[in-house]
Amino acid sequence: MVDLKTRILYGSGGAVYAVKEAAYSMFVLMFYTQVLGLSGTVTGVALSLALVWDGITDPLVGGWSDKLRSRFGRRHPFLVLSILPLGLGFIGLFTPPQIVIENTTWLGAWLLFWTLWIRTFLTTFSIPHLALSAEITSDYQERSNTMGARMVFTFLFTVLLPAVGLLWIFSSNDGVDGRFVDSNYPIYGALSCIAVLVMGTLTTWGTRNYIVPSTAGNLAVKGPWDNIRALFRDLVRTLENSSFRYMIGYEVAAMVSWGTISTLNMLSWTYYWEFSATEISTILALPSLVAIGLVMFTLRGLSARFQKHHLLQYALIALILDCLWLYPAKMLGLFPEGNQTIPFVLNLVFMMIFMYCYLIRAITTYSIISDITDEHELDHGLRQEAGFFAVLNFIAKFAAIFGPVYAGIALDVIGLETGMLPGSVPQATQNGLVYAMGLGIIPALLVAVYFVLKINLSKARVEDIQAQLRERREAAE
Repeated sequence: MVDLKTRILYGSGGAVYAVKEAAYSMFVLMFYTQVLGLSGTVTGVALSLALVWDGITDPLVGGWSDKLRSRFGRRHPFLVLSILPLGLGFIGLFTPPQIVIENTTWLGAWLLFWTLWIRTFLTTFSIPHLALSAEITSDYQERSNTMGARMVFTFLFTVLLPAVGLLWIFSSNDGVDGRFVDSNYPIYGALSCIAVLVMGTLTTWGTRNYIVPSTAGNLAVKGPWDNIRALFRDLVRTLENSSFRYMIGYEVAAMVSWGTISTLNMLSWTYYWEFSATEISTILALPSLVAIGLVMFTLRGLSARFQKHHLLQYALIALILDCLWLYPAKMLGLFPEGNQTIPFVLNLVFMMIFMYCYLIRAITTYSIISDITDEHELDHGLRQEAGFFAVLNFIAKFAAIFGPVYAGIALDVIGLETGMLPGSVPQATQNGLVYAMGLGIIPALLVAVYFVLKINLSKARVEDIQAQLRERREAAE
């Protein structure tokens, strides 16, 4: 049994990943396109190139972490060395100098450089941190609870950090919308840096008892290129698992959907619903807090009642249904004219359902991956926790390239131009924003359901695998 303190200390590391999610899903696209004047297409391409690099480094870091031998264990050296440079990266991202802002090419290069910087050090932190969860516990249900703590912190900071920013940094002042004031963004960058330093240090120090010192290397190859080839062979071996291949197909589709909604949500709330920064802050924070509370209250019961793959199916279906009522209702004129209260309340409901289902989806996904690592060890005699998480992230991030590229092109196509303020955007452009969201979200979620229906790694199967592994280890000893 993993105690509550351990779950909290481990889970706090999810906040580090959340800082990046908050920045890129809520502020980066708006800052560089609507405030600094960079074209949506250039912004989307820069963000997507960084995702390509991110996808390449994920499996390399995963394999490196699995193979690392040191007196500080396999995971913690990566965590320690990543925290400071990652935090500083957010300051650079949101503080381009004036000479850079005045040149479109330099501005695009500045965005690309700091995005590469952030994603590199986020990889060296997050992949080992994810792998650590499989080492903390091997229990079928406890893995979900432990990963649930990480996901709670991830989602909590993903919504609360921008909510705090919108409320205290980007709020309107003297009739000026703070979201369109460039001097506010460096403050948000500093806030992001502080969050990374504090939460990264907390999880690294708090999980030090799970360091397993080892100085005996197990690489038989010599030379850097041989090591890279060995890592690549180990990573390719993960694809031999059929459950993992289905998980990859599902995650690709799910991340295409997530990339679209996370990139366009802020613009939709700003221009389509015409909510103020304070209202958006409330939509981000209140439903998410309720959803996180519900997840913490229901997760143990759901994990005991349902098989993980069934729970994943139900969460995806609920996400699809939740995406099919709010926007069509407004487009059909079902809301009273001039009444913002009803749309605001319904957005709160929509967001609460979405966050609850997406959080259950994410927790269950990573818990299943932990179970797959046991199946892999039984088949190949090799522990590759970080390798599996890295391959999944590698595939997911390549899929997520669709989001910023699609969103950037969509902004140019629908005619959402730099300097447009809420209330001045043509209705056709607003409707185009909704159509763009629907086309990027619903079909992808349907594909995700198709792959999830093929996954069947039951609790009985996992327990049988772990019993065989225990017998093998006892025999070896």
